[in-house]
Amino acid sequence: MASSKPAPAPKTVLITGATSGIGRAAALDLAKRGHRVIATGRREGALAELADEARGAGLALDTVLLDVTDAGTIEAAVTAVDGLTGGAGVDVLVNNAGFGSLGPVSEMSDEDVRAQFDTNVFGLLAVTRAFLPAMRARGRGRVVNVTSGAGRVAFPFFGAYGATKFAVEALSDSLRNELRAFGVDVVIVEPGVTRTSFADHSLAGIDRYESGPYARVIGRVGAMSERIDKMAVDPDVVVRALARAIEARRPAARYVAPRHLAVGLAIARALPTRAVDALLTRAFGLGRRQVVG
Repeated sequence: MASSKPAPAPKTVLITGATSGIGRAAALDLAKRGHRVIATGRREGALAELADEARGAGLALDTVLLDVTDAGTIEAAVTAVDGLTGGAGVDVLVNNAGFGSLGPVSEMSDEDVRAQFDTNVFGLLAVTRAFLPAMRARGRGRVVNVTSGAGRVAFPFFGAYGATKFAVEALSDSLRNELRAFGVDVVIVEPGVTRTSFADHSLAGIDRYESGPYARVIGRVGAMSERIDKMAVDPDVVVRALARAIEARRPAARYVAPRHLAVGLAIARALPTRAVDALLTRAFGLGRRQVVG
């Protein structure tokens, strides 16, 4: 008689950026799977809406205010988590909070670039540093960092956002080896294009570049984004990868979602840079005649 696979042991999972998109879907899904979820975000109203949705679905889910760019709320969140867990802390930290702003690297303001790094990189580091001491002291724990396919291949007009994700990939690879001796796993989840509000938010303000050196082609960025969005997968696809990263006894270093994205990334890395550049130049309409005239 075939034996069924035992259900993964429930874990206490803290998720940043849990009020929308992948984070919200993950919070609800992981609660359904029996994990204790502590959903965090920087907007109290959005956290209340998430809590109401969870209650309506009969799910147990805690919410904590946490802005990854605000040291005060991070410290307060650590205290709140200690109270919620009776000092046991979290088993898994999911660093999901992040955003992107698209535009030509040479024309993007320092303020716009720094804002993305503050949230996507420095915020992630600040939250990780806040929860790591307890994991090290217990001799176990897991940090799951949500990056992007844009953290493996750099796309035109996605440069600043992609740079933050390249940074998180490097930090994660380093941390994985630094923390192994303490029993703490570091895992990367790399989503591809996902059906969330990310595209709309990232394109906000793209028209500011219409009078600059890319005036002839900047309008095509929105059209390109629309074409890419047609290939988007539901957040549930990424959530399943997150669940594997959280529940696996011996997790892989990376989980790519959807899985076929791994093939595309591997091809891009195997091709000569000149070939990849030619493909991207054509896809984004960045030939000299198209840009300069």
